[in-house]
Amino acid sequence: MNTQVSSALPIAPGAVSSAAASRPAASRKTLVWVSLLVLIAIALTFVLKGYQLFQATMVLSYAIALLGLNILTGYNGQISLGHGAFYAIGAYTTGILMEHASMPYFLTVPSAAVVCLVVGYLFGRPALKLEGLYLALATFALGVAMPQLLKYKHLEQWTGGVQGIVLMKPGAPFGLPLTEDQWVYLFSLLVTVIMFVIAHNLLQSGSGRAMRAIRDHAMAAEAMGVDNSHYKAMTFGVSAAFTGVGGALSAIAVQFVAPDSFTLFLSISLLVGIVVGGVGTLYGAIFGAIFIMFVPTFAEKVSKAAPWAVYGVVLIIFMFAMPGGVVGLLRKIQARFGRAG
Repeated sequence: MNTQVSSALPIAPGAVSSAAASRPAASRKTLVWVSLLVLIAIALTFVLKGYQLFQATMVLSYAIALLGLNILTGYNGQISLGHGAFYAIGAYTTGILMEHASMPYFLTVPSAAVVCLVVGYLFGRPALKLEGLYLALATFALGVAMPQLLKYKHLEQWTGGVQGIVLMKPGAPFGLPLTEDQWVYLFSLLVTVIMFVIAHNLLQSGSGRAMRAIRDHAMAAEAMGVDNSHYKAMTFGVSAAFTGVGGALSAIAVQFVAPDSFTLFLSISLLVGIVVGGVGTLYGAIFGAIFIMFVPTFAEKVSKAAPWAVYGVVLIIFMFAMPGGVVGLLRKIQARFGRAG
């Protein structure tokens, strides 16, 4: 029997060593590309002005939120239609701490992550009994209820009710010769890089492999010793924490938080973003964030009478042209050029 197996599956001499050698080379290549993109992003600080810098900052905010949703949906297989609620919780955590506790803006970002982590875990734990569409409906209900909860009269002294909370935009520290918009963008870029590094390390760890195992086949993962309940709830909490950080950055950039800024459409937009960028991809979040930020504006410029019709057409074109998202298309192009070479 052993002879038959070994003869049926021959291993070429040096195959293992060559595969092992290719991994560091691929990692170095990825690091070079990422470093180049970060340098370009830093350079944009001194190229973009005013509203353009604000838009770039919001792209970073959405990218972190999409990264969180992609960890949940793309890497763990749980569908959420209510992640806009965690985006709102992160934004309001920053707003309340800055307004009522006079906390420095940079400390409110990790605080928002912790609050959303706890809320996400507490919501995700009982939701484990739900699967597929039923979980999606539970998160949908959360997204629908959140704006109303923020308007609740007994919370109005903290949330500002319908009026919301107005915040001050932070200036550059240490006397740096930067405008407020430039500093907020650079601060958001730093947070974005940190969150992407955390996500990369998480997905490459044993916990990340457990997440993907549950996504691919939950029963098989449990048979292999994976605690499905723990990892699903943990993933929901981590996903909420990432989304909360995105919301916190948006509050700092916009200088204002109000319930009507976090409607159900925000949750739908986040889901659209991960599909456009590429479900189950790390850097698809950036492309999805660009889509969320600029396509609605483009649609309104094309037709002020029916902007959402234009938005729908653009989305359909994206889905037909790039069923695997932007990252999926880029991978196909890379593979084709690789074969040609």
